Amino acid sequence: MEPKLDLTIVTGLWNINRQGRPFEHYIEHFKKFLDMPYNLFIYIPQEYEYLVWEKRSRDNTFVKIYELEDVKRLYDPFWDKTQKIRTNPEWLNLTGEGGWLPGSPQASLEWYNPIVMSKMFMLHDASIWDPFTTEHFIWLDAGISNTVYENYFSQNRVLDKIIPYLSSFLFLSYPYQATDEIHGFKFNRINAYCEDTAKYVCRGGLFGGTKKTIHEANGLYYSLLQRSLDEGLMGTEESVFLIMAYLYPEIYRRFALDENGLIIKFIQALDQGTVELEPVPEKRVSLIQKSLNLDGIKTSLYVLTFNFPHQLQTLIDSYEKHPNFLDKTRKILLDNSTDEESRIKNREIADKYGFEHIITGKNGGICGGRQLAAEHFHESDSDFYIFLEDDMCIHDPSTKGEFCRNGFRFYIDNLYNKIHKIMLKEDLDFLKLSYTEVYMDNNIQVSWYNVPQHIRSEVWPDYDKLPEHGLDPRAPRTRFDKIEVLEDLSYITGEIYYANWPMIVSKKGNQKMFIDVKWNHPYEQTWMSYMFQESMKGNLNPGILLASPVNHNRIAHYKPEERREN
Repeated sequence: MEPKLDLTIVTGLWNINRQGRPFEHYIEHFKKFLDMPYNLFIYIPQEYEYLVWEKRSRDNTFVKIYELEDVKRLYDPFWDKTQKIRTNPEWLNLTGEGGWLPGSPQASLEWYNPIVMSKMFMLHDASIWDPFTTEHFIWLDAGISNTVYENYFSQNRVLDKIIPYLSSFLFLSYPYQATDEIHGFKFNRINAYCEDTAKYVCRGGLFGGTKKTIHEANGLYYSLLQRSLDEGLMGTEESVFLIMAYLYPEIYRRFALDENGLIIKFIQALDQGTVELEPVPEKRVSLIQKSLNLDGIKTSLYVLTFNFPHQLQTLIDSYEKHPNFLDKTRKILLDNSTDEESRIKNREIADKYGFEHIITGKNGGICGGRQLAAEHFHESDSDFYIFLEDDMCIHDPSTKGEFCRNGFRFYIDNLYNKIHKIMLKEDLDFLKLSYTEVYMDNNIQVSWYNVPQHIRSEVWPDYDKLPEHGLDPRAPRTRFDKIEVLEDLSYITGEIYYANWPMIVSKKGNQKMFIDVKWNHPYEQTWMSYMFQESMKGNLNPGILLASPVNHNRIAHYKPEERREN
């Protein structure tokens, strides 16, 4: 069975007795719409619900019984203002005597504008109900096959290709030359709203984005609709959409249709793989938020083990309690074992959990394994990797509500996705996954102990003498830049020191950390010194979670002479 696309299509169908288009016409096209092999969220009156279940399964179809009175309740804050403008002779005369506006559906039909103006609200509500647990949602008119051949959706499955264009909010626009009004919205006033001269209109037949962008779009749409109606200004939903696109072109991205405004151009471009969105104006480029969509992101998980299969099993058991670490990654087991029986058992574990088993043939030490992982990742097609020693377990859900000695949470829900989104959002080279370690805390700048003396004197001229023995309780503190929050997880950036503790590393970060410069016999202290200096130069961009999910849990102890760095 094919995995379901991370997309919900939202639509609605009502009979408002539109002149010149018998409702049977819409029903015939709606039946074709129902052939789409996608998740459908359908607003429909009860009398027409039977049309849905004649062709659809509840596995990928959600019906929200929605009568016209339900639309009126949804649109209630704007209902009276809309009807007042719709019947206002001054508004009706915007297109002059004998003009098109009085005969238009938004003027002649009580229900037309309340329905089309509510599309954004219905899309937003569907993203909250989210019956199929998807991240992406689009509104698509139920009669779309009136202008787009239905086989594009049902046979060619063009919407399989739409996800990359929904990371921001997608509108389809078409050129529009106006002098007095746009869809009944006064032209000079719409220009004032846009802070520019409006030269295009955004279609209402297809639009959408992610849950987050839909939530933001819904808020902006509501405020613009309220403000414009209060001022006696009204077009259709397309008038408000174009204002949104002009105000925030870095958020509301556009695909340009032809002057006829037909959506078929976009559908054909999807089918042919030639979609190109309109460029963001140069002055707004810096405001673009990075996409946090994880579709297509590849991550490798490296585990370094040595001689104790039950230690390896303990690690895997802990990560099984966190989604995605074991089922979304390419898994590689780096086996430093010198005991043949351990290698055999490690092979069994690797086969059971889908790890690639690489036997190094020697005890190459922790740093030797770390360098091997870096070089293996460098030659792979993965975007990120996570490196674990076999005792670097993760706190399980039973520790929810418990905290480390520094007051940070042990358990983070959905940790895998969150650390990837932080990497994308901040363009980090590496992100350490635990603020609190066994012996050290990340508020201490441990690099102070390991950099050359001239660097220590340069960076900390007032405190550059190492203690004769042990640790210095007054060692310099880490200099942090900023604290940010993604969803419910806080993190901090700055001069984060490198350690062999778990972290997620990007492709370019790995290149700078382990590939550009190599040591024949690497030590953790050497890497820490080098990477601190690179961070000071601005060449590395590190971060660390304000959380402590790593559970250092060594249950099998090897002989002291067997512990090696390289």
